Amino acid sequence: MTTASKIWVTELNARAAIRGAFPRTTIRFYDTTLRDGEQTVGVVLSPQQKLEIAHSLDQLGVSRIEAGFPRVSPEDAEAIQLMQKAGLKAELWGFSRAVKADVEELVRLGLHASVIEAPTSDIKLKAYGFSRDEVLRRVVDAMSIAKQNDITVAFFAVDGTRTDLDFLKSIYLAALDAGAKEIVVVDTIGACGPEAVEFLVGEVCKWVGATVPVHYHGHNDFGMATACAVAAVRAGASWIQGTINGMGERAGNADIGEIALALRCLYDVDVALDLTKVREVSETVCKASGYTLEAWKPLVGENLFMRESGAVASQFHIPEAIEPYSAELVNARRSIVLGKKSGLDSIDLKCKELGLSVRPEQRAAILAEVKKRAIAKRGLLTDEEFKQIVK
Repeated sequence: MTTASKIWVTELNARAAIRGAFPRTTIRFYDTTLRDGEQTVGVVLSPQQKLEIAHSLDQLGVSRIEAGFPRVSPEDAEAIQLMQKAGLKAELWGFSRAVKADVEELVRLGLHASVIEAPTSDIKLKAYGFSRDEVLRRVVDAMSIAKQNDITVAFFAVDGTRTDLDFLKSIYLAALDAGAKEIVVVDTIGACGPEAVEFLVGEVCKWVGATVPVHYHGHNDFGMATACAVAAVRAGASWIQGTINGMGERAGNADIGEIALALRCLYDVDVALDLTKVREVSETVCKASGYTLEAWKPLVGENLFMRESGAVASQFHIPEAIEPYSAELVNARRSIVLGKKSGLDSIDLKCKELGLSVRPEQRAAILAEVKKRAIAKRGLLTDEEFKQIVK
């Protein structure tokens, strides 16, 4: 089965000419789970856990892994050294402020690529006590030091979406002149809707020119991170920054798995990510981080290919009738579960799955008992509980 045959979305996407508006290039992902993701409240990842996650990200096909913020965390420096020895295919990137000592730590560790950040919005500058001239000087100095040490830099304008556009343009261009090679459009507090992101990324692409890669880094404060990332791609961003499971501060970062799924399935955009590995990597990150996800979360939720409703179970034999894409596309297993909302078809399907035989006249009584027990239990029946009913 081809990838296209595993996707069952509406043809209205094509009829609306949305596909034609997207660049026909492969979108790549810059993962910041190990840095921005770890800023999730209460999450602490050990160097060994970070190494394990890095291996998972590498197998997923992530092109760049932001390995940590070594200047402020000796454990991050240790994790980076472990990753450097691990033979990963993905590029390892560091994270640094526009501060000389931060960049020097990158040099000490032998990192050859890094995001370098600086606040750019007036409200952030006020919070830090910086003037525009001072932050501009800091950025130019940091880029120059990085360039002298052969460090490839993506300049990260903190709170860029709330920055005066003239100043944002001037600091991006100054960073490039001083040695930065790439630019990151940053929606630090999730302040933009998709239309605003599309506008800003489009403007930035014009400012910096077609040869400078533009990234988008967004947050999910209004539940719009995936939509905003898609809009950024439509406007010309070639890199999307985000995390596994969308983990991060407040409402989290953009979820790279969700974004890849949306781009591939809804907009026919090539993505450098193996969708069959996302659920496995999600589980690895959850385990290391000590949190659980909503069962209904897109792509990785445990409920996505699980059917309880009898009305839905009656269509189970035709997956495209009840699902927008194949379970095979994301390496998930379809299943029938039994509970309050089950129907006669649910009983038939579960019996077939478990190799149980029941007479047609028994089905109604079995279903009634399933519903009774599920209501009393306030949940689903296990396979063993169902077997006891059938026996």
